[in-house]
Amino acid sequence: MKKIKYFFMAIVCLMVSNVAKADDTPIPVSQLPAAAKTFLQANFPGINVIYAEKDWNTYECHLQDGTKVEFTRKGAWKKVDRERMAAVPTALVPVAIRQYVKANFPNCSVTKIDKERYGYDVELSNDIELKFSPQGAVIGMDD
Repeated sequence: MKKIKYFFMAIVCLMVSNVAKADDTPIPVSQLPAAAKTFLQANFPGINVIYAEKDWNTYECHLQDGTKVEFTRKGAWKKVDRERMAAVPTALVPVAIRQYVKANFPNCSVTKIDKERYGYDVELSNDIELKFSPQGAVIGMDD
């Protein structure tokens, strides 16, 4: 009986420590990794960061125009989500994905792009979500 009690106590401790790690901590923009600051200046010039936070392995920035950008611990971008149907900067969308969207959804723009383990998750201005392999081949679609 004592073994079961200790086992459950260990599980609870692990769960609590994982929840504690998930807390987002507000940080000043100056504490973002250099790569993240460079990315923001290059892709969103003149748009200020109004709020930044750090998780145990990611950074998230909220920009003045409603854009949200998520970075890895080292400052590489993971996700860009534009508000108000604004397009993601073209340079962030791989060429094969740009070509597919232009050919199949000519009146739409990419408003969200998310790097995933399987490739990319892309949302268009018409609310269609597409999944692409790292090479840019379509592997899924949600509407």
